[in-house]
Amino acid sequence: MGLISFLKEKFAKKDKNVDKYSQAMAKSRHNFSNRLDLLSHRYKTVNQDYFEELEQILIESDVGVNLVIKIIDEVLEKSRQEKISDPKTINELLVDRMFVGYAEKGDIKNEITFASGVPTVALVVGVNGVGKTTSIAKLANRYINRGKKVLLVAADTFRAGAVEQLSVWAKRLGCDIVTGSAEADPASVAYDGMQKAKEIHADFVIVDTAGRLQTKANLMMELSKIKRVINKEIDGAPQETFLIIDATTGQNGVMQAKAFSEVTNLTGVIVTKMDGTSKGGIILAIRDEFKVPVRFIGLGEKMDDLAEFDLDKYLYGLCVGE
Repeated sequence: MGLISFLKEKFAKKDKNVDKYSQAMAKSRHNFSNRLDLLSHRYKTVNQDYFEELEQILIESDVGVNLVIKIIDEVLEKSRQEKISDPKTINELLVDRMFVGYAEKGDIKNEITFASGVPTVALVVGVNGVGKTTSIAKLANRYINRGKKVLLVAADTFRAGAVEQLSVWAKRLGCDIVTGSAEADPASVAYDGMQKAKEIHADFVIVDTAGRLQTKANLMMELSKIKRVINKEIDGAPQETFLIIDATTGQNGVMQAKAFSEVTNLTGVIVTKMDGTSKGGIILAIRDEFKVPVRFIGLGEKMDDLAEFDLDKYLYGLCVGE
């Protein structure tokens, strides 16, 4: 059974979480799956032209040039070995390779594993304008609803309004927040945050950081200093470092991932605004190039629209959907 058939069978019954993926990825599906269908109807059998058009569809879906070449080469080789010429079968092979390519990079379990006896700390990085503050609020809301005591730490003291925005979210969510004065040393705010976390016995601490792509040396120094302060106060922390990427930025998002992966050890990516893009392949490109898993995905504007990334649901939304 091919992956597409497997996904259709797996999600045959109505499931609100699957439906949410399908609805959010309608634009991406139209750009990818619908174009695959149209392509397969224009060719009775595959040839070089077919594979060139297939390659173009993948590239325009932001899968990433290197990964596209790898996938196409593998599908082409398999089609030659097994003498496959049916376009629909080729398309199924393509989706199979997309799944394998993601899964073979390692663990795809995405939920946060909470530390025992000490607060679990997540450092959040990313450029301005990608939805970092909103993603932090959604992440906090997710675990507040699961009974966790959440503390926010506003260590982005560089951008005007960043502290105020996070403070508004903390008030709405009913959780504690630690802030510093304007342009205070981010590491000092992080220190105050760790002290507060221990004082209130927080389960989960989310630390916001400045959303600017400064020189790599300065960025590395700032993040390293924050991490040292956190680790000194809470052993083993920060356990998570999440990069926020806006799906609608396409390959710019991949470039951002590259920049941040070079200065800090990312444990995962949160992709926002997935419902607003027609280029759903960015998730595969990030995984392939940086070996960093997408941990959560933004499927809408509501507070509960931040979902754990699920590869099956993602591929179903991208390739099958409604």
